Amino acid sequence: MRYDSQTHHRRSIRLKDYDYSLAGAYFVTVCACGRQCLFGEIADGTMRLNRLGTIVQSCWHDLPTHYPHLGLDAFVVMPNHVHGIIVLTDSENLGVRPGLRVGAGSSVGAGLHVGAGLSPAPTPTGVKRHGLPELVRAFKAFSTRRINELWDTSGQSVWQRNYYEHIIRSEKSLDAIRQYIEANPTNWSFDLENPANIPANPR
Repeated sequence: MRYDSQTHHRRSIRLKDYDYSLAGAYFVTVCACGRQCLFGEIADGTMRLNRLGTIVQSCWHDLPTHYPHLGLDAFVVMPNHVHGIIVLTDSENLGVRPGLRVGAGSSVGAGLHVGAGLSPAPTPTGVKRHGLPELVRAFKAFSTRRINELWDTSGQSVWQRNYYEHIIRSEKSLDAIRQYIEANPTNWSFDLENPANIPANPR
């Protein structure tokens, strides 16, 4: 499937009955509640994180310390959303590895296939690999708790309830998504999540 930033950025392509704990690479987008620009601002094509943005970035990069079968690839915090690539594999402690390659013979270890679920290696007996929904929930929960501590609030929503995800099925798609993530700050003025691009409600 060709990567389409408008399609994959705006809606979930979640597959019915698909097992999102299968080894593979996944592109996710998580948006701030109400599309509020909470995490910083874009200046001269560069994302400048504020304290909330720094918390969000830290919580994302900390995920592999809680989930040993998770690896992180390209990632960006935007003013009101994040984009990232999550890699699930049978290998432990992948951590944060920019330039991570996926597919047969890749550097992430044997058994990882782009297009998770097409030909996945079995998870070793007794090893628990958490699914994508749980990982996204954990990221939201960790960052929300820390932001509420900073705000001195309790139970304040930070993220939208849903998120967008796309199963990465080829090296070509992986490279296109990496480029999209890297270029996101530069393209903020055209971004569909930019409040300036959301039509005002008609009176």
